Parts: sequence; C-alpha cells; structure tokens
Amino acid sequence: MTAIMKVLLLKEPRESENEEDPYIKELASYGHTATLIPVLSFKFVSLNELLERLFQPERFAGLIFTSPRAVEAVKMCLDSHTHTHKWDAVKDEWKAKSVYVVGKATASLVADLGLCPLGEETGTADSLSLLILQRENRESLPLFFPCGSIKREVLPTVLRNNRVPLETLTVYQTSEHPDLQNNITDYFTQQGIPASVAFFSPSGVTFCLDLLKRLSGSQLEQIKFAAIGPTTADALESHGLTVRCCAEKPTAKHLATAIARALQ
Repeated sequence: MTAIMKVLLLKEPRESENEEDPYIKELASYGHTATLIPVLSFKFVSLNELLERLFQPERFAGLIFTSPRAVEAVKMCLDSHTHTHKWDAVKDEWKAKSVYVVGKATASLVADLGLCPLGEETGTADSLSLLILQRENRESLPLFFPCGSIKREVLPTVLRNNRVPLETLTVYQTSEHPDLQNNITDYFTQQGIPASVAFFSPSGVTFCLDLLKRLSGSQLEQIKFAAIGPTTADALESHGLTVRCCAEKPTAKHLATAIARALQ
C-alpha cells in the first residue's frame, strides 16, 4: 500500500469548468492528492488580423497550431454569427490543406472547428517540424502559424533553415497569473511541502521557481520535480534542479504514471 502523497500541479485549469481536471483525476487513481495552481494568464491580441487571414485560405499552404490557446483565439474570432457563416464558406478550402498540431488537447479543439488535425502524436514542436519537412515542399505558399508571445523558436527556425515559407502572427500574450505568488504561499502554509511538484511549461518554471526555493528552504531536495515534456525538463535542469520524472507523452495519464512511479 503506497502512502497518500500531495502533488502540486503548476498548470492551466481545464477549459470546461464543470469537469474535474484530468491530471487531478489520474493522480487520484494512484491514491495521490493533487492541487492545481494556475501559473499563467492570457490575453488575446491581433484578432482582426487573424480573422482576415482565416478568410483568405488561398494565401496559405496550411495552418500550424502548437497550443490550445491559439485555437481558442480562432474560435473567439469565429464566434459571432456573421463570421460563423463566412467560416462555413471557407472551411472546406482549409480542410483540403494541411493543419498541423502538437498534442491531443490542441488536436481536439482543431477538430471542433471542423478541420482535420495532422501530427497529434508528435507531442513537441521539434518532432512536428520534422513531420512538416517530410510533407511540405519548399516552393509552396507559406504555412500560417498563429502563436503566443512566448513561443519557442524551434519550429520557425527549422522551417526557415529548410526554406519552408512561414507566416507567424502573435494572437495571445502570456503573463504571470496575478494570484500566483499568493496561491503558492497559501498552499505551503496550509498543506506543507508537497511530495512532488509538476511543471507544465518553461515560463511556469521562470515564474515559480524562486518562490518555491524560498518556501521549501532546506527541504527542496526532498521534492520530486516532474515535467510534462523535455522542454520543461530542460528549463528545470538549467536552474540546477534534478528532474525526477518526465511524461513520456504530454497527457494526464502519462504524467500521473511517471509521478506515481517516482513517488514509490
């Protein structure tokens, strides 16, 4: 019988408020109690420019989405009635083109738009860029990449170096969640030091680490740090921390399994 351990998840809450977060649910199935503290807040920008491009599919060879937020920006643009109508008119044109995605969450939101996502299994921008290189030819129209303000340059760099044309547009800005520092401090005051802390993005590491170090003091070494993927793991290691486990794929099931194993 494994002891019940506390796990702190530094991630974004689920889009749908009424469902339990899948990460909390998966960890509970191993008998661990997880608490979620939102790290980032998002602000959508340049939505008019985004809309303009969405209604001109003839300008592009396809689309790239590396985060659920970017797809949400598209959904926000299309939500008004007149635009939904116009979207139905161009949707088939986009369907005939490649729509590349990273990860399951992004893929299912893209499917909700009525498009067919490619690359769901890739899991990272690095491996998605390899898939794009295999499929796209260099002389084609540009791929359109709506992205966040803190995007890693891996994908644009790989495509540029291989002369695959790309047009990027920043459609959301990421900043630290206004209550982050208070929420983490309250957690440590009320719950004590967690057995494991899981990070979900390099920016999460940047925003939380100093405070975590201060609050855990000499017990920092006892915390088993977990990462959702290799990029986040690299960010933790670059700050001198030992990553005890990394999810094999960026899903709730894979991360919970990795954390449960590390806590045994």
